[in-house]
Amino acid sequence: MKSLVTDLKSLELETLKNLKNSKADNTLRAYESDFKDFAAFCKSNGFSSLPTEPRILALYLTHLSVNSKYSTLKRRLASISVIHRLKGHYIDTKHPLIIENLLGIKRRKGSSQKSKKPILISDLKLIIKAIDQSELKYLKKLRNKALILTGFSGGFRRSELVAIEHEDIEFVSEGVKIYVKRSKTDQSGEGMIKAIPYFDNEDFCPVTNLKNWISQGNIQNGKIFNISDKNVVLIIKKFAGLAGLDQNKYAGHSLRSGFATSTAESGAEERSIMSMTGHKTTQMVRRYIKEANLFKNNALNKIKL
Repeated sequence: MKSLVTDLKSLELETLKNLKNSKADNTLRAYESDFKDFAAFCKSNGFSSLPTEPRILALYLTHLSVNSKYSTLKRRLASISVIHRLKGHYIDTKHPLIIENLLGIKRRKGSSQKSKKPILISDLKLIIKAIDQSELKYLKKLRNKALILTGFSGGFRRSELVAIEHEDIEFVSEGVKIYVKRSKTDQSGEGMIKAIPYFDNEDFCPVTNLKNWISQGNIQNGKIFNISDKNVVLIIKKFAGLAGLDQNKYAGHSLRSGFATSTAESGAEERSIMSMTGHKTTQMVRRYIKEANLFKNNALNKIKL
């Protein structure tokens, strides 16, 4: 009997490990951060946060809706559900109390969210020129240019960008192939290859700039950029500001959304954009395409004044 209990305990521990490994570290940290806020709300009101119940969760969402976006509410709900599963508890997030409350909040507040601006081609050129004209040391200029041009041209998430290692890169006659071992939508780790061709203008060519950084930075192994994903945001904001752009309107995602919007504007097909970005559904990509076509397919283009 004792061995059976021991076996069950080890199975429970192994199952818990599997559940944790099903999520990326960054994702788990985000879930835990969201849950801390919920736990603080429960503590201040004398509620149990783990396990909790639909009524308490509905009250928390109402409390949160005063100063938060609808998208934040949905994310917090998902985080609380995941933490419950990881700890061996269940919470019915589809309970009528929760669903009806969310519908009411959605109607009252609306669900649209203002995204950070994409870095378009004109912005990209200004940012690269700002790096060239900055007082940074030569090697940091090379790194930052390679980082931004590669991030844009590969439609990278910032977590993917900083995870690139020397062994993931293969320069070929057409350009460069970069192997992405794992991404947000590829938690099983199947991986994908992003192919970036040479550009005619070497000043803005991601392949040439990446090659220069690796060569002159003497990068022979390990992480290519060796910075955190938060540093990517800081670099983008800093040089957007130096380029005369409003740095508060840009973030790490601006490179990825900039790629999708710019390629859509140039007439790239939906599936071609998705094959580079790794999007699993068309919803987000179609949003980028819609944004790119706001003026191209504008009814006012038919008016002659």
